[in-house]
Amino acid sequence: MPEIHFESVHFTGRVQGVGFRYSALQVSKEFEVSGWVANLSDGRVQLEIEGEKSEIERFLAAIEQRMHGHIRKTERTTARRVPQFRGFAIR
Repeated sequence: MPEIHFESVHFTGRVQGVGFRYSALQVSKEFEVSGWVANLSDGRVQLEIEGEKSEIERFLAAIEQRMHGHIRKTERTTARRVPQFRGFAIR
């Protein structure tokens, strides 16, 4: 199976209790991406996403635009791997 672009993204700021995960789920429907989003106990939100690099870039830009004012910092780790996700979910 061919490898695909993968990113693990951590969002810091006022990102819990503001509809961040639901917004990510809604935005994911507009792009060819798979993965999940979850609140972390330290107040951050983690998003794991895979797809074509350009789709992930547009997806993340759309989230940052929609959640503008809530995100203070975004940390991204990228890799190539065999696809592991199907669909997009809130965890």
